[in-house]
Amino acid sequence: MKTVFVMFDSLNRRALTPYGGTRIETPNFARLAARSVTFDSHYIGSMPCAPARRDLMTGRLGFLHRSWGPLEPFDQAFPDHLHRTGNVYSHLVTDHFHYFEDGGATYHNRYDSYDFVRGQEGDRWQAKVAPDWQALSGAYHPAQVSHARRNYQAQAILNRTAIVGEADFPSTKVFDAGIAFLEENREADNWYLQIETFDPHEPFQVPRHYRSKPEWNQGTRDWPTYGRVDELPEEAEELRENYYALARMCDRHLGRVLDFFDEHDMWEDTALVVGTDHGFLLGEHDFWAKNRMTMYEEIARIPLFFHDPRAPAPGTRCDAVTQMIDLPATFCDLFGQQPMEHCMGMSLAAQLAGQARREAALFGYFGAAVNVADGRYTYHRYPPDMKTQEIYQYTLMPTHIFAMFTPEELAGATLSDGFSFTQGAKLLKVPVIETSPMNASYGPGVLLESETRLFDLLTDPGQVEPLEDAALEARMTRIMAELMAACDAPPEAFDRLGIGAP
Repeated sequence: MKTVFVMFDSLNRRALTPYGGTRIETPNFARLAARSVTFDSHYIGSMPCAPARRDLMTGRLGFLHRSWGPLEPFDQAFPDHLHRTGNVYSHLVTDHFHYFEDGGATYHNRYDSYDFVRGQEGDRWQAKVAPDWQALSGAYHPAQVSHARRNYQAQAILNRTAIVGEADFPSTKVFDAGIAFLEENREADNWYLQIETFDPHEPFQVPRHYRSKPEWNQGTRDWPTYGRVDELPEEAEELRENYYALARMCDRHLGRVLDFFDEHDMWEDTALVVGTDHGFLLGEHDFWAKNRMTMYEEIARIPLFFHDPRAPAPGTRCDAVTQMIDLPATFCDLFGQQPMEHCMGMSLAAQLAGQARREAALFGYFGAAVNVADGRYTYHRYPPDMKTQEIYQYTLMPTHIFAMFTPEELAGATLSDGFSFTQGAKLLKVPVIETSPMNASYGPGVLLESETRLFDLLTDPGQVEPLEDAALEARMTRIMAELMAACDAPPEAFDRLGIGAP
């Protein structure tokens, strides 16, 4: 068996033709849908980027115990597992620079080999000690200009000086490298290739010919702030136009992989999985991006396509409730291996065959709401008071995105006996405090919404009219508690939500 996993970042399913998108044409995603199974109720697990990738590697939901952080010493990663159990070779091609920051530094080494492409967003790539900021930043809208050292937006401006033609773009180089791996190894067997690009994550930097409208004349505007939409309509439209242009570029890159599959008849012996880590708000619900608001469908319900050469089902759709933790179980199944001991996911192949189905998906950000979706209803339950909730991080790797835990945070740490999945390891139990770096970027300190709500996706697909239904809320709360218990959630996770453990 051979397997290719193509992973985009921040891909809104409603931008894609197979999911009803009408703003742009995505002919290669349509080609993919015609060749594979399209999943209609596929959900995220833990959010955002690194928590999602921990779910992907381990097949376990991590957000009830931990925020952004590396793989832990007790985590069982599927590339390691496939190496040990099936001698499967794994290769990662990525431009996702978060793997190389403090909070992600243990992921890429789980593969047999990896190729890292530089230059996305705030990647510390271009080294200019005393840049001419006046000359460099004059082409950008003031809202996305900074001259501060170690600032993402400032570094992105420097990086863009080395990204001129389409061949220079990191995503182009990622797919170049992915196809080079296929050229080199397509005749071999027993390998897994992960082609992972940061696009269409912000900033929505893209060659101009992917746009359908002329650029406006107020400076490059392709990086929305996380939060409420407060731009004038024409500025908001410019941001959206750049996102959709970048989605067109992603569609083109996907087409390069499909062309290779067609040319070499790889559909006969190679599995293909295509998805994303999470979605992205483009003004829906009057918000941009993620992290600050309720996990609406535009964020939580994500695209997934699956071609299994053992049982091809081209052009079909599946309504099973699936999520990120199912992917490592699927990869193990494709290579004839049982998943890792502590993996909670279910193989997509088994679900398509009717051998396993879940009642609902559990997902969330650490410290925010806990969310449940069953294919029709979504339930988003917040603590009664976000400021007084008792919450702890459980870890042996105390790092945030790009910083270690502070001594102030660690001063209150105690030793926990661990959980069923920590293989006997004792963990630091670190209280979340107001000055924690996570609070300023993706934690409870920056949330703009904290109201518990229930939605019916059949009658209200836009999630604009919350339901008042005590019996239904009780049912969703029961499902939530059962799924949390299955994840071995700590006792305070139930207490903060005001629900009892089952």
